[in-house]
This record gives sequence, structure tokens and C-alpha cells, in this order.
Amino acid sequence: MNLSLTVNPLAYLLMRGAESYPEFAALMILTGLFSPLYQVGADAMLADLIPSEQRADAYAITRVVNNAAFAIGPAIGGFMAARSYDLAFLGTFSGLMSYSLMLFFLGRETLRQGLAADSDAGYTQVLRDGHYLLFIALLSLGLIAPSLLWILLSVYVKTHFGIPENLYGWIPTTNALMCVFLQYSVTRWTRCLPDLNAIALGMLVYALGVGSVAWMRSFWGFWLSMVIMTFGELILVPRASKYVADLAPEALRGRYMSLYWLGWGLARTAAPLIGGALHDFISPQAIWHGGFLLGLISTAGLLGLAHFPVPGKHEEPLPSKSAGAFSRSRPPGAP
Repeated sequence: MNLSLTVNPLAYLLMRGAESYPEFAALMILTGLFSPLYQVGADAMLADLIPSEQRADAYAITRVVNNAAFAIGPAIGGFMAARSYDLAFLGTFSGLMSYSLMLFFLGRETLRQGLAADSDAGYTQVLRDGHYLLFIALLSLGLIAPSLLWILLSVYVKTHFGIPENLYGWIPTTNALMCVFLQYSVTRWTRCLPDLNAIALGMLVYALGVGSVAWMRSFWGFWLSMVIMTFGELILVPRASKYVADLAPEALRGRYMSLYWLGWGLARTAAPLIGGALHDFISPQAIWHGGFLLGLISTAGLLGLAHFPVPGKHEEPLPSKSAGAFSRSRPPGAP
């Protein structure tokens, strides 16, 4: 986490002096390589600190905070950039580096002593977990659908329906606001469902939201598609993070999380290639029909996976009523 929070602000600082496309591309590659390290470490740390029955709520709360920052950040960045791009880059550098220093001096390692050696085995054990690899494959396949919407919708609505950027901007803003104000409630409403069933439900709603774009012709229609898709996101993301945390051995949570986030990255990589091919060789609307189909296949696969027992699942004992809610997974010295 510290490595990510140190390299990324240095990359943003270097962007102040970048003057060509290759220079910006190299710096974006650098941030792309190091940004996921923070997410993986943070997700594993949360799983170390929070007992299984409370993890979905905990991941939901972190998503609320993250999306609040994404909603506020562009406004602050725009205010700074209007005065000076140097000020925007310096502000980003200062914020990330301050957090890195706080984490370095005040943070405490949550991986229990004695387990660190077990985590040195590499990815061998993870890659032997066939159930988990199948889950990641099905999840990645389905996540191509929302990736199509995030990457291609802005171009689609402007090219084919003349919706300008300043109006389109309210569509992703709606997503951020829904994540801030509805995430925790939706997670609590769906907590009665088993993890894989909840993930499959979220994937189905994802697919419906993306598929509905093909039938929309106005700003409000595309806005409605985003609302539907966002409900899928609210259902799926916290439960998927919880499922991975519960499935992983304690010493290998970081590696399991890294493969989980690799699945998201693969979906984002494949989406523009698949969407572009569907657009060019079939029709613009085929983008959304294709996303809907991929989401349905993923949903069916996840429901099928839910009916097979997890071999060697690493169950953790429930905390005793007298021990307190967090005593089971808080290592000595943890914050």
C-alpha cells in the first residue's frame, strides 16, 4: 500500500513537466502498474480486521467513502486546473504523499505474525484452486458488460444521438451519487442471500442495465440504463469482495485479491475490443446486445457454481458472544 501511495504521487508530479504523448503514456503505465497494489492491500487488510459476517457491510462502507471522493474530486480538480494545471498536479501529489506518510508512521500490519512465511509460497496454491479460478473467469466474463457501458456509452450517445459531454456528465454523476446514498442500504437488503446468489443477482441486473441501452433514444433513457446498471453494481461489488476474502486462506488474502482485481482489469481490456468489433461488423446497438448476452452467460455460470460445494473452504470460527464483534480477526496491535 505504501509503495503504491509513494510511486503514484511521484508520477503525477512528473506529469507537470510532460509535454508529449509518449511521456504521458509512460507515466500512465507507471500509475497503472502501481495503483492496484493499494486496492489489493486495502481489501486484504479489511478482511484481516473484520469478521466474515460483517465484511459485506464493511466493503459497502468503503465504497461509499470512495465514491464520495470520486464525486467531489473532479470539482476540486476542475477548480485547481482552472487556475493552473501545475496546481492540480501538486494538489494530487500532496494528498497522496500525505496519506502515504500517515500510513507508514501510523498504520499497523494486520497479517498475523507466523502467517507471513506461509504467504511466501507465491501463487501456486491460488492457481490450484479450481473453484476460485472458475469464479474469476465467470466474473470477468460478466464484467465486460458494465465495462462496455463505462468505456463506450459517452461516444455512443454523442455520435448517434447528439448528446453533448456537459449533459452526459450527469449520467456518471448519478452513478456516484447512488453509490454514496444507496450502497449501504442495498447491501443490507440483500444480506439474506448467499454470497454467490447475490453476486449472480447483481450480474443479472448489470446485464439488464447494459442491454437496455440498445432500446434508448434520449438522455433520460440512457440515464435510466445507468440507474439500472448501478443497482447491479451496488449488489455485486461488496458481496464479491466478501466472497473472495472468505474463500482465501488468511495468509494468501492478498494474492486472492490480486487475482480478483486482475479479473476486473481483463474485463476492461476486453470490453473496447469486443464493443468495437460488434459496432463495426454488426451494428451500434449490437454493443449492448452483446453485453447483455455475456452478462446472462456469467449469471447462469455463477448460479451453477453456487450449487457446488467449495472444496477445502477455509471456514473461520464465529466469535463468542463475550469476545466482542472484532476479537476473532483482529491481530495483536492492530488499529
